[in-house]
Amino acid sequence: MESVGKIMELSFYKGKTVLITGHTGFKGTWMCKVLVMNGANVIGYSLNPPTNPSLFEITNMNGHITSVIGDIRDLESIKSCMNKYNPDIVIHMAAQPIVRESYTNPVYTYETNVMGTVNILEAIRLNGSVKSFVNVTTDKVYKNNEWEWGYRENDILDGYDPYSNSKSCSELVTSTYKNSFFCNRDIAISTCRAGNVIGGGDFAKDRIIPDCIRAMENNEEIIVRNPNSTRPYQHVLEPVCTYLFLAQAQYLNKNLQGNYNVGPDDKDCATTGNLVDLFCKIWGDKASWKDISEAGAPHEANFLKLDCSKIKMLLNWKPRWGIKDAIEKTVEWSKVYYSGKDVNKVMEEQISEYLNK
Repeated sequence: MESVGKIMELSFYKGKTVLITGHTGFKGTWMCKVLVMNGANVIGYSLNPPTNPSLFEITNMNGHITSVIGDIRDLESIKSCMNKYNPDIVIHMAAQPIVRESYTNPVYTYETNVMGTVNILEAIRLNGSVKSFVNVTTDKVYKNNEWEWGYRENDILDGYDPYSNSKSCSELVTSTYKNSFFCNRDIAISTCRAGNVIGGGDFAKDRIIPDCIRAMENNEEIIVRNPNSTRPYQHVLEPVCTYLFLAQAQYLNKNLQGNYNVGPDDKDCATTGNLVDLFCKIWGDKASWKDISEAGAPHEANFLKLDCSKIKMLLNWKPRWGIKDAIEKTVEWSKVYYSGKDVNKVMEEQISEYLNK
Protein backbone atom coordinates (compact mmCIF):
# COMPACT_ATOMS: atom_id res chain seq x y z
CA MET A 1 0.00 0.00 0.00
CA GLU A 2 1.18 3.55 -0.75
CA SER A 3 2.36 5.70 2.14
CA VAL A 4 -0.08 8.08 3.76
CA GLY A 5 1.95 11.03 2.53
CA LYS A 6 1.67 9.91 -1.10
CA ILE A 7 -2.03 9.16 -0.77
CA MET A 8 -2.83 12.49 0.86
CA GLU A 9 -1.44 14.25 -2.19
CA LEU A 10 -4.65 12.93 -3.82
CA SER A 11 -3.02 12.67 -7.25
CA PHE A 12 -4.85 9.32 -7.47
CA TYR A 13 -8.03 11.24 -8.32
CA LYS A 14 -6.73 12.76 -11.54
CA GLY A 15 -9.03 11.52 -14.30
CA LYS A 16 -11.28 9.55 -11.93
CA THR A 17 -15.05 10.15 -12.07
CA VAL A 18 -16.34 10.87 -8.59
CA LEU A 19 -20.04 11.22 -7.76
CA ILE A 20 -20.80 13.28 -4.66
CA THR A 21 -24.29 13.46 -3.21
CA GLY A 22 -24.95 16.63 -1.24
CA HIS A 23 -22.41 18.55 -3.31
CA THR A 24 -24.20 21.92 -2.97
CA GLY A 25 -23.79 21.96 0.82
CA PHE A 26 -20.96 23.33 2.92
CA LYS A 27 -18.92 20.10 3.18
CA GLY A 28 -19.87 19.11 -0.35
CA THR A 29 -18.51 22.33 -1.83
CA TRP A 30 -15.20 21.96 0.01
CA MET A 31 -14.96 18.40 -1.32
CA CYS A 32 -15.69 19.56 -4.87
CA LYS A 33 -12.96 22.18 -4.55
CA VAL A 34 -10.41 19.61 -3.32
CA LEU A 35 -11.27 17.19 -6.13
CA VAL A 36 -11.23 19.84 -8.86
CA MET A 37 -7.81 21.00 -7.67
CA ASN A 38 -6.62 17.38 -8.02
CA GLY A 39 -7.94 16.80 -11.52
CA ALA A 40 -11.01 14.67 -10.82
CA ASN A 41 -14.11 14.59 -13.00
CA VAL A 42 -16.71 15.59 -10.40
CA ILE A 43 -20.41 14.78 -10.71
CA GLY A 44 -22.63 16.32 -8.05
CA TYR A 45 -26.15 15.16 -7.18
CA SER A 46 -28.11 17.25 -4.72
CA LEU A 47 -30.95 19.63 -4.07
CA ASN A 48 -30.31 23.34 -4.64
CA PRO A 49 -27.97 24.93 -2.08
CA PRO A 50 -29.48 24.69 1.41
CA THR A 51 -28.57 28.21 2.54
CA ASN A 52 -28.60 31.74 1.18
CA PRO A 53 -25.86 32.82 0.80
CA SER A 54 -24.26 29.49 -0.09
CA LEU A 55 -20.64 28.49 -0.46
CA PHE A 56 -21.49 26.57 -3.64
CA GLU A 57 -22.72 29.75 -5.35
CA ILE A 58 -20.07 32.05 -3.86
CA THR A 59 -17.30 29.86 -5.31
CA ASN A 60 -19.08 29.44 -8.68
CA MET A 61 -18.54 25.71 -8.25
CA ASN A 62 -21.27 25.03 -10.80
CA GLY A 63 -18.82 26.19 -13.48
CA HIS A 64 -16.18 23.61 -12.53
CA ILE A 65 -18.16 20.38 -12.09
CA THR A 66 -21.20 18.62 -13.55
CA SER A 67 -24.01 19.59 -11.18
CA VAL A 68 -27.21 17.53 -11.23
CA ILE A 69 -30.05 19.00 -9.19
CA GLY A 70 -32.12 16.12 -7.84
CA ASP A 71 -33.64 14.64 -4.70
CA ILE A 72 -31.92 11.66 -3.09
CA ARG A 73 -35.41 10.38 -2.23
CA ASP A 74 -36.10 9.94 -5.97
CA LEU A 75 -34.76 6.49 -6.90
CA GLU A 76 -35.36 6.82 -10.65
CA SER A 77 -33.55 10.14 -10.76
CA ILE A 78 -30.46 8.89 -8.94
CA LYS A 79 -30.42 5.72 -11.07
CA SER A 80 -30.52 7.85 -14.21
CA CYS A 81 -27.61 9.96 -12.95
CA MET A 82 -25.58 6.88 -12.03
CA ASN A 83 -26.15 5.24 -15.41
CA LYS A 84 -25.35 8.39 -17.36
CA TYR A 85 -22.00 9.12 -15.70
CA ASN A 86 -20.82 5.65 -14.50
CA PRO A 87 -18.69 6.91 -11.60
CA ASP A 88 -15.62 5.10 -10.29
CA ILE A 89 -16.19 6.38 -6.74
CA VAL A 90 -19.28 7.56 -4.85
CA ILE A 91 -19.23 9.61 -1.66
CA HIS A 92 -22.67 9.95 -0.11
CA MET A 93 -23.11 13.15 1.93
CA ALA A 94 -26.68 14.22 1.07
CA ALA A 95 -28.65 14.49 4.31
CA GLN A 96 -30.94 16.49 6.53
CA PRO A 97 -28.08 17.31 8.94
CA ILE A 98 -29.55 19.46 11.75
CA VAL A 99 -30.62 17.91 15.08
CA ARG A 100 -33.16 20.59 15.97
CA GLU A 101 -34.66 20.51 12.47
CA SER A 102 -35.18 16.75 12.84
CA TYR A 103 -37.53 17.38 15.76
CA THR A 104 -39.58 19.72 13.56
CA ASN A 105 -39.54 17.51 10.43
CA PRO A 106 -38.88 13.91 11.50
CA VAL A 107 -40.56 12.27 8.47
CA TYR A 108 -38.51 14.28 5.99
CA THR A 109 -35.38 13.54 8.03
CA TYR A 110 -35.97 9.77 7.88
CA GLU A 111 -36.99 9.85 4.22
CA THR A 112 -33.79 11.69 3.29
CA ASN A 113 -31.30 10.02 5.60
CA VAL A 114 -32.59 6.44 5.46
CA MET A 115 -34.37 5.98 2.14
CA GLY A 116 -31.86 8.29 0.49
CA THR A 117 -29.15 5.83 1.51
CA VAL A 118 -31.23 2.90 0.25
CA ASN A 119 -31.66 4.67 -3.08
CA ILE A 120 -28.00 5.46 -3.64
CA LEU A 121 -26.98 1.91 -2.74
CA GLU A 122 -29.70 0.48 -4.99
CA ALA A 123 -28.49 2.64 -7.88
CA ILE A 124 -24.94 1.40 -7.27
CA ARG A 125 -26.18 -2.21 -7.13
CA LEU A 126 -27.90 -1.89 -10.49
CA ASN A 127 -25.09 0.00 -12.21
CA GLY A 128 -21.82 -1.88 -11.70
CA SER A 129 -19.27 0.88 -12.42
CA VAL A 130 -18.54 1.89 -8.81
CA LYS A 131 -15.42 0.45 -7.17
CA SER A 132 -15.44 2.47 -3.94
CA PHE A 133 -18.34 3.83 -1.87
CA VAL A 134 -18.17 5.90 1.33
CA ASN A 135 -21.30 6.75 3.31
CA VAL A 136 -20.78 9.80 5.51
CA THR A 137 -22.75 9.57 8.76
CA THR A 138 -22.02 11.22 12.13
CA ASP A 139 -20.51 10.76 15.57
CA LYS A 140 -24.10 10.88 16.87
CA VAL A 141 -24.94 7.38 15.55
CA TYR A 142 -23.87 5.83 18.85
CA LYS A 143 -26.09 5.20 21.86
CA ASN A 144 -25.00 8.12 24.01
CA ASN A 145 -24.07 7.10 27.53
CA GLU A 146 -22.57 10.51 28.40
CA TRP A 147 -19.30 8.82 29.30
CA GLU A 148 -15.92 10.53 29.15
CA TRP A 149 -14.11 8.19 26.79
CA GLY A 150 -14.51 8.05 23.05
CA TYR A 151 -16.95 5.76 21.28
CA ARG A 152 -15.45 2.94 19.21
CA GLU A 153 -16.76 1.56 15.94
CA ASN A 154 -18.12 -1.58 17.63
CA ASP A 155 -20.20 0.33 20.22
CA ILE A 156 -23.99 0.18 20.01
CA LEU A 157 -25.70 2.28 17.33
CA ASP A 158 -28.82 3.97 18.70
CA GLY A 159 -28.97 7.73 18.05
CA TYR A 160 -31.37 9.50 20.41
CA ASP A 161 -33.02 12.21 18.29
CA PRO A 162 -34.55 11.72 14.80
CA TYR A 163 -31.45 13.02 13.01
CA SER A 164 -29.01 10.85 14.98
CA ASN A 165 -31.26 7.81 14.82
CA SER A 166 -31.81 8.19 11.07
CA LYS A 167 -28.05 8.17 10.62
CA SER A 168 -27.81 5.01 12.77
CA CYS A 169 -30.36 3.49 10.39
CA SER A 170 -28.26 4.64 7.43
CA GLU A 171 -25.32 2.71 8.88
CA LEU A 172 -27.45 -0.43 9.17
CA VAL A 173 -28.76 -0.04 5.62
CA THR A 174 -25.18 0.21 4.34
CA SER A 175 -24.17 -2.91 6.26
CA THR A 176 -27.15 -4.86 4.93
CA TYR A 177 -26.49 -3.91 1.29
CA LYS A 178 -22.81 -4.69 1.73
CA ASN A 179 -23.55 -8.17 3.13
CA SER A 180 -26.48 -8.97 0.84
CA PHE A 181 -25.36 -7.64 -2.53
CA PHE A 182 -21.70 -6.62 -2.65
CA CYS A 183 -19.73 -9.40 -0.95
CA ASN A 184 -18.72 -11.04 -4.22
CA ARG A 185 -18.38 -7.90 -6.31
CA ASP A 186 -15.38 -5.69 -7.00
CA ILE A 187 -16.50 -2.83 -4.79
CA ALA A 188 -15.35 -1.62 -1.37
CA ILE A 189 -17.89 -0.06 1.02
CA SER A 190 -17.25 1.97 4.17
CA THR A 191 -18.99 4.38 6.51
CA CYS A 192 -17.34 7.37 8.15
CA ARG A 193 -18.55 8.79 11.46
CA ALA A 194 -17.28 12.34 11.83
CA GLY A 195 -17.74 14.99 14.47
CA ASN A 196 -18.70 18.66 14.32
CA VAL A 197 -16.99 20.51 11.48
CA ILE A 198 -16.15 24.18 11.20
CA GLY A 199 -14.70 26.18 8.35
CA GLY A 200 -15.20 29.08 6.00
CA GLY A 201 -18.50 29.27 4.15
CA ASP A 202 -20.85 27.52 6.58
CA PHE A 203 -24.04 29.60 6.68
CA ALA A 204 -26.28 26.99 8.35
CA LYS A 205 -28.63 27.81 11.21
CA ASP A 206 -28.19 26.25 14.66
CA ARG A 207 -24.44 25.75 14.27
CA ILE A 208 -22.26 27.52 16.76
CA ILE A 209 -19.49 28.98 14.58
CA PRO A 210 -21.86 30.30 11.87
CA ASP A 211 -23.90 31.82 14.72
CA CYS A 212 -20.72 33.47 16.03
CA ILE A 213 -19.86 34.93 12.63
CA ARG A 214 -23.38 36.24 12.06
CA ALA A 215 -23.24 37.94 15.44
CA MET A 216 -19.94 39.58 14.54
CA GLU A 217 -21.32 40.90 11.25
CA ASN A 218 -24.35 42.33 13.06
CA ASN A 219 -22.24 43.79 15.88
CA GLU A 220 -24.12 41.64 18.39
CA GLU A 221 -23.18 39.55 21.39
CA ILE A 222 -22.88 35.85 20.59
CA ILE A 223 -25.72 33.70 21.97
CA VAL A 224 -24.73 30.25 23.27
CA ARG A 225 -27.39 27.64 24.14
CA ASN A 226 -25.29 24.80 25.56
CA PRO A 227 -21.90 26.13 26.69
CA ASN A 228 -21.03 22.99 28.67
CA SER A 229 -21.63 20.48 25.85
CA THR A 230 -18.43 18.74 24.72
CA ARG A 231 -18.02 17.99 21.02
CA PRO A 232 -15.19 16.75 18.72
CA TYR A 233 -14.71 19.91 16.67
CA GLN A 234 -12.46 19.85 13.59
CA HIS A 235 -11.83 21.87 10.45
CA VAL A 236 -13.93 20.78 7.47
CA LEU A 237 -10.82 19.72 5.53
CA GLU A 238 -10.09 17.01 8.13
CA PRO A 239 -13.13 14.84 7.36
CA VAL A 240 -13.40 15.87 3.69
CA CYS A 241 -9.84 14.81 2.88
CA THR A 242 -10.17 11.73 5.08
CA TYR A 243 -13.26 10.57 3.15
CA LEU A 244 -11.21 10.91 -0.03
CA PHE A 245 -8.23 9.20 1.61
CA LEU A 246 -10.43 6.26 2.66
CA ALA A 247 -12.19 6.03 -0.71
CA GLN A 248 -8.77 5.84 -2.37
CA ALA A 249 -7.26 3.40 0.12
CA GLN A 250 -10.11 0.88 -0.15
CA TYR A 251 -10.20 1.26 -3.96
CA LEU A 252 -6.60 0.05 -3.95
CA ASN A 253 -7.10 -2.54 -1.19
CA LYS A 254 -10.64 -3.81 -0.55
CA ASN A 255 -9.55 -5.29 2.80
CA LEU A 256 -9.51 -1.74 4.21
CA GLN A 257 -13.28 -1.29 3.88
CA GLY A 258 -15.21 -0.98 7.14
CA ASN A 259 -16.65 1.52 9.61
CA TYR A 260 -14.38 4.36 10.71
CA ASN A 261 -14.50 7.18 13.24
CA VAL A 262 -12.94 10.43 12.05
CA GLY A 263 -12.36 13.00 14.77
CA PRO A 264 -9.83 15.21 16.51
CA ASP A 265 -7.41 14.20 19.22
CA ASP A 266 -8.68 14.45 22.80
CA LYS A 267 -7.00 17.83 23.31
CA ASP A 268 -9.24 19.28 20.58
CA CYS A 269 -12.53 18.02 22.04
CA ALA A 270 -13.83 21.23 23.58
CA THR A 271 -16.90 22.52 25.35
CA THR A 272 -18.96 24.93 23.32
CA GLY A 273 -18.10 27.66 25.80
CA ASN A 274 -14.36 27.09 25.37
CA LEU A 275 -14.80 27.02 21.60
CA VAL A 276 -16.56 30.38 21.64
CA ASP A 277 -13.92 31.83 23.99
CA LEU A 278 -11.27 30.84 21.45
CA PHE A 279 -13.32 32.27 18.59
CA CYS A 280 -13.69 35.61 20.39
CA LYS A 281 -9.96 35.78 21.09
CA ILE A 282 -9.04 35.08 17.45
CA TRP A 283 -11.73 37.33 15.94
CA GLY A 284 -10.88 40.25 18.21
CA ASP A 285 -12.87 43.51 18.04
CA LYS A 286 -14.16 42.97 21.60
CA ALA A 287 -16.18 39.89 20.61
CA SER A 288 -18.14 38.44 23.53
CA TRP A 289 -20.89 35.91 24.29
CA LYS A 290 -23.63 35.13 26.77
CA ASP A 291 -25.19 31.92 28.00
CA ILE A 292 -28.92 31.46 27.36
CA SER A 293 -29.22 27.77 28.24
CA GLU A 294 -32.77 26.80 27.40
CA ALA A 295 -35.01 24.96 29.85
CA GLY A 296 -37.12 22.41 28.01
CA ALA A 297 -35.12 22.65 24.78
CA PRO A 298 -34.94 19.56 22.53
CA HIS A 299 -32.51 16.95 23.85
CA GLU A 300 -28.94 17.07 22.58
CA ALA A 301 -26.02 15.05 23.92
CA ASN A 302 -23.89 16.81 26.54
CA PHE A 303 -20.71 14.76 26.14
CA LEU A 304 -19.53 13.21 22.90
CA LYS A 305 -16.08 12.04 21.81
CA LEU A 306 -14.76 9.55 19.26
CA ASP A 307 -11.99 6.98 19.60
CA CYS A 308 -10.13 7.13 16.27
CA SER A 309 -7.60 4.39 17.03
CA LYS A 310 -8.86 2.18 14.19
CA ILE A 311 -8.28 4.61 11.33
CA LYS A 312 -4.97 5.70 12.84
CA MET A 313 -3.76 2.10 13.01
CA LEU A 314 -5.12 0.70 9.73
CA LEU A 315 -4.65 3.74 7.48
CA ASN A 316 -1.77 5.51 9.25
CA TRP A 317 -4.04 8.57 9.49
CA LYS A 318 -3.88 11.40 12.01
CA PRO A 319 -5.42 14.87 12.30
CA ARG A 320 -3.36 17.68 10.79
CA TRP A 321 -5.03 20.78 12.23
CA GLY A 322 -6.09 21.32 15.83
CA ILE A 323 -9.02 23.37 17.08
CA LYS A 324 -7.02 26.62 17.17
CA ASP A 325 -5.96 26.11 13.54
CA ALA A 326 -9.59 25.39 12.60
CA ILE A 327 -10.87 28.60 14.18
CA GLU A 328 -8.05 30.66 12.66
CA LYS A 329 -8.77 29.32 9.16
CA THR A 330 -12.50 29.93 9.58
CA VAL A 331 -11.96 33.50 10.76
CA GLU A 332 -9.51 34.07 7.89
CA TRP A 333 -12.05 32.90 5.30
CA SER A 334 -14.88 34.91 6.88
CA LYS A 335 -12.95 38.16 6.98
CA VAL A 336 -11.92 37.70 3.33
CA TYR A 337 -15.54 37.06 2.37
CA TYR A 338 -17.04 39.98 4.26
CA SER A 339 -14.39 42.34 2.88
CA GLY A 340 -15.38 41.36 -0.68
CA LYS A 341 -12.08 39.68 -1.55
CA ASP A 342 -11.36 36.38 -3.35
CA VAL A 343 -12.64 33.43 -1.27
CA ASN A 344 -11.61 30.91 -3.93
CA LYS A 345 -8.02 31.99 -3.51
CA VAL A 346 -8.07 31.61 0.28
CA MET A 347 -9.78 28.19 0.00
CA GLU A 348 -7.16 26.96 -2.47
CA GLU A 349 -4.37 28.24 -0.23
CA GLN A 350 -5.87 26.51 2.79
CA ILE A 351 -6.31 23.23 0.90
CA SER A 352 -2.72 23.32 -0.33
CA GLU A 353 -1.44 24.14 3.15
CA TYR A 354 -3.47 21.32 4.68
CA LEU A 355 -2.38 18.67 2.16
CA ASN A 356 1.27 19.72 2.37
CA LYS A 357 1.40 19.91 6.18
